[in-house]
Amino acid sequence: MVIIPLVCISIALALAAAESSLTADQALKILMDGNARFVTGDAAHPNQSQERLAETVSAQHPIAAIVSCSDSRVSPEIIFDQGVGDIFIVRTAGEVMDDAALGSLEYAVEHLGVPLVVVIGHDGCGAVNAAVKGGDAPGHISALVDAINPSVEKAKANEGDADLLNRSIDINTQSIVSQLKSTEPILSEAVEEGKLKIAGARYHLDNGKVTLMD
Repeated sequence: MVIIPLVCISIALALAAAESSLTADQALKILMDGNARFVTGDAAHPNQSQERLAETVSAQHPIAAIVSCSDSRVSPEIIFDQGVGDIFIVRTAGEVMDDAALGSLEYAVEHLGVPLVVVIGHDGCGAVNAAVKGGDAPGHISALVDAINPSVEKAKANEGDADLLNRSIDINTQSIVSQLKSTEPILSEAVEEGKLKIAGARYHLDNGKVTLMD
């Protein structure tokens, strides 16, 4: 007999009941509660059963969209302790947004009705570090560096900043949040109408914790 922990059942039922009517703040709380479980080693791994697969064959109802780095150490489903169909994810190196990434988020907002988008930067981001180091980047990596360079230049302008990389990572995240809020017509209109919240966050590689930005 397979025994399913009660916490898994309660989390799954709560998500199923609320996922179509969640507010941005409620969705954010679910994500942060999941991260707290991950950090303490008490991850529930909800919605990862064969039954969940069957439930999501015909439709998906994610509670939020996550923009994160492609870095193998930053997996949104794991760090937020979510399962199949729970979060809509767009991942690029350095969280750089191109038309395909923006279109994906617009789909999540317009067609799937997500009330929340979270942009997550992370410690030791290689894409941001490449921009900080400067020099020529090979192949299409140069497009990533070019997109991140304005954030690095802004970080350099801050006098007394002892940690250029960390400051650049945060500014890059904040810049992407601002970019998404002003992306017309779908994202900007949803924000203006109060249907969508876009938040920035930082993931810490050493302890697995996600901290929200102001």
